[in-house]
Amino acid sequence: MAKTKGPRRPKAETPKGFRDYFGTEVTARKAMLDKIADVYHRYGFDALETSAVETVEALGKFLPDVDRPNEGVFAWEEDSDWLALRYDLTAPLARVAAQYRNDLPTPYRRYAMGPVWRNEKPGPGRFRQFYQCDADTVGAASVAADAEICAMLSDALEAVGIERGDYVIRVNNRKVLDGVLELMGIGDQPELCAAVLRTIDKVDKVGFSGVAELLQSGRKDSSGAFIDGVGLTTAQAQRCLDYLSMTSTAKSAEDISAGEDFDRTGYNSFIAEEIREAISGSNIGCEGVKELEEIASLLAAQGYGPDRIIIDPSVVRGLGYYTGPVFEAELTFEILDEKGRPRQFGSVAGGGRYDDLVKRFTGQPVPATGVSIGVDRLLAALAAKGRLDAAAQGPVVVTVMDRDRMADYMAMVGDLRAAGIRAEMYLGNPKNFGNQLKYADKRGSPIAIIQGGDEAAKGMVQIKDLILGAKIAQQATVEEWKSQPAQVEVPRDNLVQAVRDILDRHT
Repeated sequence: MAKTKGPRRPKAETPKGFRDYFGTEVTARKAMLDKIADVYHRYGFDALETSAVETVEALGKFLPDVDRPNEGVFAWEEDSDWLALRYDLTAPLARVAAQYRNDLPTPYRRYAMGPVWRNEKPGPGRFRQFYQCDADTVGAASVAADAEICAMLSDALEAVGIERGDYVIRVNNRKVLDGVLELMGIGDQPELCAAVLRTIDKVDKVGFSGVAELLQSGRKDSSGAFIDGVGLTTAQAQRCLDYLSMTSTAKSAEDISAGEDFDRTGYNSFIAEEIREAISGSNIGCEGVKELEEIASLLAAQGYGPDRIIIDPSVVRGLGYYTGPVFEAELTFEILDEKGRPRQFGSVAGGGRYDDLVKRFTGQPVPATGVSIGVDRLLAALAAKGRLDAAAQGPVVVTVMDRDRMADYMAMVGDLRAAGIRAEMYLGNPKNFGNQLKYADKRGSPIAIIQGGDEAAKGMVQIKDLILGAKIAQQATVEEWKSQPAQVEVPRDNLVQAVRDILDRHT
């Protein structure tokens, strides 16, 4: 007789394209976001939390690199409506701005932080769920709002530990790019214009020669697969490349400071004139240059010069909804890639002006501008710079020596917690004391509290400094280790102060 199979057990594995975050990662992310939130709050921005689910209609067709709204998102049908997990934090803001337009102040300044979901093919470092951190101003047409976003982004990077000189915020204007497209003779072909912008946005990945090929007939990628080109003529492609090539002297803050042909403080004025000459003959392009000059002037008045924020005509931003200034924050310090080769860390934030997004709901133009920080990338950058603790400090562990004295151990934990000290009582099987210390070690605990019957009778408690003990154990014999003050006995009434003194010593 065949043996009856039991119920199939589910596999204990994370779905493809997703990941789990444990204590240290969650703590580091929260600490970083709290610092950013402090900056945003100081600038007068209010927090906003929107629903994780939106209607597909509300999300619109602005998802990068896809043509249909429910391609690239996690969507499902409910009561004849299609719903989807939000793919960014901007589309929900547009919905909120329209839905509550009679209740919100104008301009409305908000920041939002949280997970977003994209139904895309996962890859190395590319997940289907990730965190974003946004700040936006809705209802302000002045480029002063764009300048403020750039200044705030600069302050936020420095607040989390990216030093001045290790980053640069690059600013351009889509009106300038529209001027280039107009002079190329394709300004009245929106689909072709969008394809050209997506292509020149790849200049950092494929270089000028790669962009030249993609603007025309196409090219083979590193795998040998052929990528179709946009189909421009040689003259049209050259006009575009000429525009891009004038930024070759401005790819890093270090290049600017090393330049001898112009004063560093006047760099933004210098490059603005270069752009004006390149798009001469286009009214929309000249309007974009004027806005860039105004942004640079407003920033300079607050002390934000080209050592932090520069005009860079190579910045494109791939999303089709940008209508004016666009900006990216790039980290300029070097790291080693997986093959040990030095490379710059790259972009960690981007944004721009999108004056038509809310109009989808209201039918009336509503100016808006904002920025989004890639949380995981910025955390990785901080780790590369050594700005994150290697491991979060665990709780003080109160060990259990006598089962019938659990209330005494709980009282110790309560006293520590009341004093603001992270602490816990060991809740496993207390029979093996060695396992309790192994548990404390696995938790990253700085201190273990020990009180047996003898200590209790004397009103004393043993405090074991696990951090010092580990250091001594690495460089001492057992006898020498025993003679070191890694474990001390103090009166029970002095427990909290003794623990605090040890923690302060290690901080």
